[in-house]
Amino acid sequence: MMARGFTFVELLVVTTIVLILASAVQPLARVTIQRTREAELRRVLREMRSAIDKFKDAADAGQIPTTELKANSEGYPPDLQALVDGVSVANDATGRKLKFLRKVPLDPTMGNDDWGFRAYQDKPDSTSWSGQNVYDVYSKNQGTALDGTKYRDWN
Repeated sequence: MMARGFTFVELLVVTTIVLILASAVQPLARVTIQRTREAELRRVLREMRSAIDKFKDAADAGQIPTTELKANSEGYPPDLQALVDGVSVANDATGRKLKFLRKVPLDPTMGNDDWGFRAYQDKPDSTSWSGQNVYDVYSKNQGTALDGTKYRDWN
């Protein structure tokens, strides 16, 4: 009668091969996760910048009353929350509001909604926000992307 099953050596060899394959796949999985987060960051930045541009266009077209705009705002929103809360439409007795974002999105690389801002009056390479308006938004993540650029420099 012959015994069935695997010997200890066979199990050890199979386990070693599985561990080697798993260790080879792990870095690939990390890169895939990072690539997904970077794609989401690009999408979120594009969405917020588009909302800022739509706010500016509405202000330039006179759809937003000057009482809703801060002095020296150049027609840009005072903060991201103004894009979510919306602004009253000029010369509209119904109280209708223009809204530009459903919610302030999270930074997928950091997991929070703590964004960096630039005002229209700030220098393009400024690292501090003057608080006058939101002309541009960027990630505060100090890390480097897969393409070698800094997340905070993404346009």
